[in-house]
Amino acid sequence: MSPDDWHLTEDVGAFLARARTFLRLRPALHTLPLTVTDTLRTRGADAYGADTPVLGLLERAGEVRAVFFRTPPRRLTLTPLNPGETDSLAACLAGLGHQLPGVHADQDTAASFARAWQRHTGAVPTLQERQRLYRLGTLTPPEPLPEGRGRVAGEEDRERLMLWHREFVTDVGGTPAAGDSSWADTRIADQRVMLWETPDGTPVSMAGRTLMVAGQIRVAPVYTPAPLRGRGYAGAATAAVSWAASAAGASEVVLFADLANPTSNGLYRRIGYRPVADFAAYDF
Repeated sequence: MSPDDWHLTEDVGAFLARARTFLRLRPALHTLPLTVTDTLRTRGADAYGADTPVLGLLERAGEVRAVFFRTPPRRLTLTPLNPGETDSLAACLAGLGHQLPGVHADQDTAASFARAWQRHTGAVPTLQERQRLYRLGTLTPPEPLPEGRGRVAGEEDRERLMLWHREFVTDVGGTPAAGDSSWADTRIADQRVMLWETPDGTPVSMAGRTLMVAGQIRVAPVYTPAPLRGRGYAGAATAAVSWAASAAGASEVVLFADLANPTSNGLYRRIGYRPVADFAAYDF
């Protein structure tokens, strides 16, 4: 394959005009490119920061075979590629002078691209995280449920959502955007965060969800403050938001879990989630 087989663009509309059908063929496996490009389409190119996103696709015989995207400063995200395709993409991006902090993809593609990037740039890859993508089968709420109830987060929860989102980003190794209220504001407006609260009305856990794209909704993030963990609150919140996603008409409800956390993986399986594929993230 040649690096010239890859077509790069900063135009989300042009990208989706060519890639939409391909992405919608496998909505669960393509959950990240579907939701990120839809956000760029609806909220603008600065939805994830001031730097311009980069999108690309691989076409053969007039059909899209693979895509990638990057919203700086985040990692490159890829759909499944074979070794020849990862090598040609690495050569293409390196030749254009792209500086990549890392890559995220299904585990075989991520490992192959990491090796190719090292060959072309000398950058040494480090495995940072292994994840499992799950898809909801039959929802089975945890038994027993902790005392309390689930409810949709509202404007009165704005400060709490901002705080919990910053803590969540820190927990997963990201860099929080201090003072950024847009995450909380958009999710409150769209009613996309469920809180689990104790009988006295105190919120103790949250579970969010993406907007529906191609009939698919992804549950993210799930967060319980450290002092409150181990009491079943995350399972209750996840079950509540999963039910809400199904009730909204989603034909597929998916989520990612860190494979280094057996507790969360066990929880998701118990409430009805089934494995789809394993993913990996490498930093360069």
